[in-house]
Amino acid sequence: MSAEKLHLRPITPADTEKVVTWRNRDFVRKNFIYQKPFTKEGHKTWLREQVEPGHVVQFIICVEEEKACLRDIGSVYLRDIDREKGEAEYGVFIGESDALGKGYGTQAAKRMLDYGFGKLGLKKIFLRLLEDNLRALKSYEKAGFQLMSNRRETVILEQGAREVLFMEIDRGRWEERKNRA
Repeated sequence: MSAEKLHLRPITPADTEKVVTWRNRDFVRKNFIYQKPFTKEGHKTWLREQVEPGHVVQFIICVEEEKACLRDIGSVYLRDIDREKGEAEYGVFIGESDALGKGYGTQAAKRMLDYGFGKLGLKKIFLRLLEDNLRALKSYEKAGFQLMSNRRETVILEQGAREVLFMEIDRGRWEERKNRA
């Protein structure tokens, strides 16, 4: 996949049905720490209380197909944006099963890092992931995130106790990677 084929567009209320469908798919839900079923009402509240006031910046991931048609495949976001500390938490999900494993998540992560450090002026972006989500771990490493060896937690989910890993990237590391590219 070439980077030109991936686009990020701001999320809108019109995306609610699609996002709810994606987040409720088993292959998406099982990799989230928050695994309760998503609802339209809950998503609309999220948009109203988190996205609209700027606590969250969220985009829909679109890919170009057949040279023109854009297809929405997932979402990417920065949440809990702390403008004083210059930090935010990163998240992403690919909601279309046929779009998995094609590098779209890595490209979306790189674009969001550019946005977070370049446009928002953040100093650090971190993420959390379930330790058995190896596909995501590899994708995040390709985007520049590093594992925080001193930070872990255990959560109790439908599948039982699961370990949560933390990864981060700071502005300096992002700038180094941008300069090498």
